[in-house]
Amino acid sequence: MSDYLSHLFTLHNRTALITGGSSGIGLAMATALAGAGAHVVLMARRAEPLGEAVEGLRKQGHEADFLTADLTDREALRTAADDMAQTYGEPDILVTSAGINLRPPMDELTDADWDLTMALNLDAPHFLGRRFGPGMAARGWGRIIHLASQQTFRAFGNSGAYGVSKAAVAGLTRSQAEAWSAHGVCVNAIAPGFVRTPLTQAVFADPERAEAMAARTMAGRNGEADDFAGATVFLASDAARYVTGQTLCVDGGFSAH
Repeated sequence: MSDYLSHLFTLHNRTALITGGSSGIGLAMATALAGAGAHVVLMARRAEPLGEAVEGLRKQGHEADFLTADLTDREALRTAADDMAQTYGEPDILVTSAGINLRPPMDELTDADWDLTMALNLDAPHFLGRRFGPGMAARGWGRIIHLASQQTFRAFGNSGAYGVSKAAVAGLTRSQAEAWSAHGVCVNAIAPGFVRTPLTQAVFADPERAEAMAARTMAGRNGEADDFAGATVFLASDAARYVTGQTLCVDGGFSAH
């Protein structure tokens, strides 16, 4: 049985690039991929948190490195993507977890809010997919995993530009899947529920609000970053070779309740 499972899920000799991998869900996804045998390369804006994350992964015996880049700056992102390929090789797995969650009321949304949200939540996944997807297709194997949201499907909590960007991530997922799946590249998205991360600290600091969110799930609790390990390894592995163009809800039943 162990040999069978290893054949399905091993990521040995695979290289994974994870944006936003220095904390929260992104770090949990990177840890899962590393645990399955992948060499993980984290990419985000700030070197200090990236270094701490990589140090933690290496202490667990994993192969990990990082690159810094402002993912909202196309030229900086282009340079970082080229550095990735030249230093660590073309990635077999791309995870786009980096995002921003600006949600002012719609009539207070500024052009700057809109532009920043789209640049990080949508443009960066598009650019990185366009940069690395064709190479994956040429090699005959690849995995791209985007991070969607409950607001991919419905509006709540001043969705604003954030909701639009996450709805577009599902469309991007389908379009990239259509482009490259016939060549062995599976492209999918994961839609979290309400998860304890640095971005949600304010809500978790209010027990009533946190309990209200938990009550909307079928599981009866809010999510933890580690809840994404299994889904990440599955979508990145050979086990998911016939799964593509999908948005998988990892939300304790939030979206179905």
